[in-house]
Amino acid sequence: MSSENKSPLLERARNIVPHLDTDRHKGQAGRIGIVGGSLEYTGAPYFAAISALKVGADLVHVFCPDAAAQVIKSYSPELIVHPLLDSTNAIIQIEPWLERLHVLVIGPGLGRNRQIMQTVAELIKICRQLQKPLIIDADGLFLITQDISLVKDYYGVILTPNAIEFCRLFGKDRDQIMMSLGRLGAGVTVIEKGLNDRIYDSMTLEKYECPQGGSGRRCGGQGDLLAGSLATFYYWALESKQEISPAMVACFAASTLTKTCNKYAFKLKGRSMTCSDMIDQIHPVFDDLFEHKKD
Repeated sequence: MSSENKSPLLERARNIVPHLDTDRHKGQAGRIGIVGGSLEYTGAPYFAAISALKVGADLVHVFCPDAAAQVIKSYSPELIVHPLLDSTNAIIQIEPWLERLHVLVIGPGLGRNRQIMQTVAELIKICRQLQKPLIIDADGLFLITQDISLVKDYYGVILTPNAIEFCRLFGKDRDQIMMSLGRLGAGVTVIEKGLNDRIYDSMTLEKYECPQGGSGRRCGGQGDLLAGSLATFYYWALESKQEISPAMVACFAASTLTKTCNKYAFKLKGRSMTCSDMIDQIHPVFDDLFEHKKD
């Protein structure tokens, strides 16, 4: 193993990966839910969902509006797609599924339809009552900027803003970020995506700067790959009962995986690289970084 792959957090990330024992049953490696998609954005929930599966989750459910469902189903038969998000009784239909899911991702391709945003806000409140581990990404973060109380003191929630979304949440003054982070209360983790992804813990006010990686190619969908892989890593970290924050370990693992998938795919495809090319690299990257092997 190269020296760049020997960081303490990477070792912790390797230790959360469950062994593939033959006596395990379907679902034990993770049942993930993705809430998102819209008529315009069907790729984002697919990228998040298929990434969660390819990292190692057993089952992934996608909750989307009716107009997006057939398109998302056509991308892959591996996904369980529920066209419920814009139905008049969406909460009643979705809520029974929540207890079956280990981690929920809200936001990929969600759009900003007012009715759907109201439904998602109600889902977040129900997830809080269930103490459901939750990842909020993309347009889910726009909802949070409108009502920060949805996640304040929500122990177990992870926010995944890019540079623009981060400024909306915390402002542009880097010196005031930790103070702004305190507005979230205890138990919220933030991974700020950028050249160096940064992980913030609102409980300890600790910041961890991830190593640089990837390439100069910034194709659409990378954030969805990170969100989906993060969901699987997060469940594994919670199950392994990490001594330090499971959310921080999971964020580091997802950041490292995504950056390295970009690096591997760019080496093969150069400027023509797309997110699908990155997803094709999940297996070799995971094998190199996270599988337990002799050095």
